[in-house]
Amino acid sequence: MSDIGQNDLSSLEKAAVLLMSLGESDAAQILKHMGPKEVQRIGQTMAQLSNVQRHQVEKVLDDFLVLVGDQTGLGLGADGYIRNMLKEALGDEKASSLIDRILLGGNTTGLDTLKWMEPRAVADVIRYEHPQIQAIVISYLDPDQAADILANFDERVRLDIVLRVASLDTVQPAALQELNDILERQFSGNQSTQSTSIGGIRTAANIMNFIDSSVESELMDSIRDVDEDLANTIQDLMFVFDNLMDVDDRGIQVILREVESETLILALKGADPDMQEKVFKNMSSRAADMLKDDLEAKGPVRVSEVEVAQKEILAVARRLADNGEIVLGGGGEQMV
Repeated sequence: MSDIGQNDLSSLEKAAVLLMSLGESDAAQILKHMGPKEVQRIGQTMAQLSNVQRHQVEKVLDDFLVLVGDQTGLGLGADGYIRNMLKEALGDEKASSLIDRILLGGNTTGLDTLKWMEPRAVADVIRYEHPQIQAIVISYLDPDQAADILANFDERVRLDIVLRVASLDTVQPAALQELNDILERQFSGNQSTQSTSIGGIRTAANIMNFIDSSVESELMDSIRDVDEDLANTIQDLMFVFDNLMDVDDRGIQVILREVESETLILALKGADPDMQEKVFKNMSSRAADMLKDDLEAKGPVRVSEVEVAQKEILAVARRLADNGEIVLGGGGEQMV
């Protein structure tokens, strides 16, 4: 359980406090509109909260009422309120996948249904489909889930799927309709004539970021055997833990506010001293001293645990970058 001290709550913690304040029935009505990743993140945060101060709860409720009042005189029913609430609670990336479904009245599509399933179950669903269908499904799902699904295929199939993912660009609505029919679900998205952007080299790189290190190395070698330029491009787009050294101090501070202390400890156990020092200098001296003590007291940990923790932090970093809150890779174009 994580203690909540005097520091400001994160957006996710605020959402968890608000839901816990509403009561089981009302909270359940809100959660049923969320996707699997949102429910998992908020549920984990709710489970980890402890010692929330009364004034913090009151502040969360006050902020919520102010937000409601800013959106509409009654505080209910405004599209702007719904959009802002979801973005505040979940961030732009996760909220965007829910807004259209809630505001436009859409239902969960067959592809969205797969997001609730275990990776092995999804692998079984698509195992005997055409490789191009498999690639579309893998591209549509979140990178971490896609990586877990690929782990259930043999090396040859993994290679074929990743190469197809990298070569994808757009998919016609009719193709998505056919895919949903295969999944025995009715396609409920916007039946426009425009193509849907899906897949591509960046998607392939994001999926590779979540694949187990030993599998990733073999798969990258296989891709390089087929197309060396493609392998190099994917490698360049992959963002690994050491790349956090290139993130500016403000970006590191934003990331640290979103990461649980236990996850940070595990991740830093496998980091080089320079990376550890970068984290320490972006914390208060008291917090840095406590973290150093925790690192020393932690003792040996499995490499697999370190990799999972580092990938979790990388997922946070990518989400914040996609939301425009930080810039990955340092340098780059100046923000104004």
